[in-house]
Amino acid sequence: MKKEDIIKTPSMPAFSPSYPLGPYYFKNREYLIVTYESDPDAVRAALPEPLEPTGENKNLCYFEWMKMPDSSGFGDYEESGSGILATYNGEPCNFSVQMYLNDEPPITAGREIWGFPKKWGEPKLALRKDTLTGTLEYDGITVAVGTMVYKHVSLAAKLDEVKKGIEKLNVNLKLIPDVKGKPQIAELVGYRLQDVVVHGAWDGPASLELFQHVNCRVAYLPVRKIIAGRHQLVDFTLGYGDVLIDYLKA
Repeated sequence: MKKEDIIKTPSMPAFSPSYPLGPYYFKNREYLIVTYESDPDAVRAALPEPLEPTGENKNLCYFEWMKMPDSSGFGDYEESGSGILATYNGEPCNFSVQMYLNDEPPITAGREIWGFPKKWGEPKLALRKDTLTGTLEYDGITVAVGTMVYKHVSLAAKLDEVKKGIEKLNVNLKLIPDVKGKPQIAELVGYRLQDVVVHGAWDGPASLELFQHVNCRVAYLPVRKIIAGRHQLVDFTLGYGDVLIDYLKA
């Protein structure tokens, strides 16, 4: 293998790359998002500086399930995880705390490119009779259950507003050690979803239960009060991001 071949290889292993070069297009991606109030001290502990929490009590979080039936380079899979509503230099953003999914390519690409906090888990988003239902299992143990009424409040007249929310700044904490086990990359990474098309969106009552698990710490941002439920179906392009802060140089 020549140097130029090595440099052009999109990912490891070189003989069978885990993922191709991006950008990556997602079609008919379905979401269940439950926004809730959590413990302010837990939120602050999970949020890297200089991000600041939002909400009257500085404790707004969200838990989401996502079904990806058609994603270029990654295939068909499901995902769930938690995040914090925050600001970066005064700009509203979503900070990803932890994510669990059942497909190797997006786990590997997500961690290596954008710093998504991804681990293997078994999420499931399904319509069960009149209830949109999300579940997450880790090592065979149920750690999260979310439910929402099905299409009670249509947002068909507000899809432009929904689109703007999807296009807001997203932030990850990217941590990768060097071959000696010392920090090589310690960055705050920002990215935005592009080419967003909203096929539908609905609001309505929702519920969320999180259960303690030492290796899947979704309950470390405990539910204090449910704020809102959102169901949406969208297309978008996941492009590359930017380094907001390099902690090794700051």
